Order: sequence, then structure tokens, then C-alpha cells
Amino acid sequence: MKFFIVILAVIALAYAKDEWVPKTEAELAVIVKECLKDFPLSNEQLQKYATYQYPDEEPIRKYMLCTAKRVGFFSEHEGYHADRVAKQFKIDLDEAEIVAIAEGCADKNVEGSSVDVWAYRGYKCVIASKIGERLKAYIQNLKEEAKKH
Repeated sequence: MKFFIVILAVIALAYAKDEWVPKTEAELAVIVKECLKDFPLSNEQLQKYATYQYPDEEPIRKYMLCTAKRVGFFSEHEGYHADRVAKQFKIDLDEAEIVAIAEGCADKNVEGSSVDVWAYRGYKCVIASKIGERLKAYIQNLKEEAKKH
């Protein structure tokens, strides 16, 4: 019986360690830096990205896929995790509303697109929604706060 309890405890710990948690700003900064190292963007692409323009170009798609996977938003087998998007971006919106928007943008890739095209498609949809509007405002506020310090 003790052996059975120990096995259950080990299983419970394993599942607890796998539970996803939102990333901090510092963690997000590291992810961005790592993905730019792994999938470099040209100066022109970086400028477009910084101004919320996301052209459908392979380097942009690969970079977006990298960040989405490393943050834990996207799985190559399941697509976007709407619940995780909602937990990460509680930016002046109700979590249920964020989940609804993210789920509306998620698809099962029935067309069989490459993973980067699939991730890009979902990202473009989310960024074009209320979430994108709030996220842009949030990032702008962070930039303004950084300038003050």
C-alpha cells in the first residue's frame, strides 16, 4: 500500500511540474532574444515587426512559431492553446472573452499547412482582434514607462 501511495505522489508531482504558467516580462525577453538568435530577422523585418506589421514571409513566420512554442501557446500537434493565451494576456479583458477570441482564431489545420504557416495564421487572427488592440496599447505603455526611467 505504501508503494502505491508513493507511485501516486510521484505521478502527481510529474503532472504538477507540467502545468503551464504565464511567463514574466523577463522570461518573455529571453524567449524573444533566443528566437531572434535562432531565426534572425533583417533590419527591415524587425522594423515592420516593431510597428505591428507582420508580412507573410518565412523568416517572420518561423520567428513567430518559435516564440509561440517557447511561450507555450502553440503545439505542433494541437495548435494554439486558447486558455494559455488568455492567462498570459489579461490585458483589460475578461479571461472568458480572450478564450472565446483565441478559440475563434484557432484551427485544426485541416488544409495541412506547414507548422509555421498554421501558427502565423492564428497569430494574425488574434492580433487583428481586441486582444491585439489591447496588446499593442500594453506594449506602448511599457515602452513609455521604460523611457521615463
